[in-house]
Amino acid sequence: MLESYGQTDVGRRRKLNEDCYDVDDAIGLYVVCDGMGGHNAGEVASKLALETIKGFVDKSEKEKEITWPYGLDVNLSFHGNRLCTAIKLANRKVFKTADSQEEYTGMGTTVVTGLVAGNVLTVGWAGDSRTYLFREGVLSQLSRDDSWVTAAWSEGILTVEEIERHPLKNVITKAVGAKETIEPQAVEQILQNGDLAIICSDGLHSMINDDLIQSIMVAHEKKPLAEGCGALIAAALEAGGKDNVSVILLRYTE
Repeated sequence: MLESYGQTDVGRRRKLNEDCYDVDDAIGLYVVCDGMGGHNAGEVASKLALETIKGFVDKSEKEKEITWPYGLDVNLSFHGNRLCTAIKLANRKVFKTADSQEEYTGMGTTVVTGLVAGNVLTVGWAGDSRTYLFREGVLSQLSRDDSWVTAAWSEGILTVEEIERHPLKNVITKAVGAKETIEPQAVEQILQNGDLAIICSDGLHSMINDDLIQSIMVAHEKKPLAEGCGALIAAALEAGGKDNVSVILLRYTE
């Protein structure tokens, strides 16, 4: 059995919420998009991406003979291919819209998606919106940020401590709509009884660190998901709320 709940907040510094999220238990799809761009372009990008992703995931569930416009990656599962194809289609949609309308030039969005089938959570993403797994009191990050500091850390240039205070901490290296093509990533996680997944925009993890997220989840592990979402968002706002913040919580029980 899977429970889900999502919530978003404009934050304390922004006038417009350019985050966009969707909770669809019918097809087991959970999406958070964090838009960027001048005026209302970020909001447009995030909505376009979400609609495109949801459309393909839904279609690929119902139509077994569906065309795969980018082919199939043999290294990914069926659901991993669904999410990566959906994100590539979203990239094409956002890029073409930005390219054809001057007021949307340069717009883009990060994307993180969770697709649950049985006891398997498939995560696909592009950018620095994240998916975490909370299991038996311990928080771990399932997605990997597409950011300059993460790339520098993987090359041994930066330490974890240096990342936290680095001036380029918020510079991302991949976003839907930023370039004509994109290569999203996907991972799978077998869920166990009592597992919680957190799908969020960087408005959460840029304001509060993983230790605080973990402690909030420990306190709300057995409580209604709405309370957990509210507590996470409240903590981000208390820390300054410099960005829009969106959170989806999933709880898996056998």
